[in-house]
Amino acid sequence: MTAHAAAKSAAAPRTPPLAEAKPETIGLSPARLQAMSDAFKREIDKGSIPGVTVLVSRRGHIGWFEALGRQAPGADAPMRPDSLFRIFSMTKPIVSIGIMQLVEDGHLQLDDPLQKFIPEFENTSVGAVRDGKLDLVPLVRPITIQDLLRHTSGITYDHVSDGPIQKMYRESRIRSRKITNEEHAGLIAAMPLVCQPGAAWNYSRSTDILGRVVEVISGKTLGAFLTERILAPLQMAETGFHTGAENKGRLAEPFPTDPWTGDPVALFNMLEKPAMESGGGGLVSTTMDYARFCQMLLSGGSLDGTRIIGRKTLQLMASNHLEPHIPPDNYILPPGHGFGLGFAVRTEPGIAPFPGSVGQFYWSGIAGTFFWIDPAEDLFAVFMSQGPGQREYFRTLVRNLVYAAVE
Repeated sequence: MTAHAAAKSAAAPRTPPLAEAKPETIGLSPARLQAMSDAFKREIDKGSIPGVTVLVSRRGHIGWFEALGRQAPGADAPMRPDSLFRIFSMTKPIVSIGIMQLVEDGHLQLDDPLQKFIPEFENTSVGAVRDGKLDLVPLVRPITIQDLLRHTSGITYDHVSDGPIQKMYRESRIRSRKITNEEHAGLIAAMPLVCQPGAAWNYSRSTDILGRVVEVISGKTLGAFLTERILAPLQMAETGFHTGAENKGRLAEPFPTDPWTGDPVALFNMLEKPAMESGGGGLVSTTMDYARFCQMLLSGGSLDGTRIIGRKTLQLMASNHLEPHIPPDNYILPPGHGFGLGFAVRTEPGIAPFPGSVGQFYWSGIAGTFFWIDPAEDLFAVFMSQGPGQREYFRTLVRNLVYAAVE
């Protein structure tokens, strides 16, 4: 199904769409894109996922936009082009752009210490496990804004390990949506880091802390700042930290139990307004809304004549910031990749077990959403689903299928 046909098959997106084109006019194979569609239909028929959306754009035009399967299990409503998804960590690139806007405004610099904006972090310690016991040692140097953006802060996530500090995270209130960003930052500052700042790459709640930095500097809630500086200028009217009750019929939902493992699946309620506007994973969005963000990135920081971020600033963000002594964690970052300021970055043409281009940058969400920007091919893709247990499989599958269509 072409972009035009897919858009006609259900209610049109509420944000102004990007330009559409026949795939063959922008260097995409219609036959291979149909093969991609068939592959996802097979996965839906097998019960791997209730439904998905796939959008592929090249040379400034959407060549494929399709909604497949059902919006939610146990319901007859088909997946729609304007279905709403929890995008979780795809929130991070948006917040990272917000931080870099403040850098461009002169309110902070990348090497500024975090404690300049959140004083509680001046007394943060580092946890060192010795003989099975956790010893606390002082910081060798402060956490910087750059550390937070590239995940070298020493902060962690509770789900990445069973270490003693991750257990402390799990026993705290940091996962509550009822605490504020200020309260969340205070809780993180009171717990030890897993390593010295700059010593290792650890995927973490660092971007949640950046969200609080945005609030401190701007004097606004994170949601208000993002809306004013990024979402409204890009006409991303469907993106926010919750959605209204009038959109109840547009919510994409996962299977209640994982179809591959049988584990229960519980995701947050998109209709509930949270106290904590999580900069690391709280946004709700649509495929087309996020496509507008992606086109802005691919276009060097502007869209439809509106500049969101400077071209050279974005170039810095989309470059690898991991020094040789900071190895990436291949559990989260694939081989042949590094990490920039809010994005993973492909550094090698090979090594990774899927195609791509050097300089490609991307990120994803734990519930199954994914995007990537490929400047070398003038291409971006957005994939949306709500299947946490299938996310790694589908990320590789959609990469393989999209690049097979590039002519």
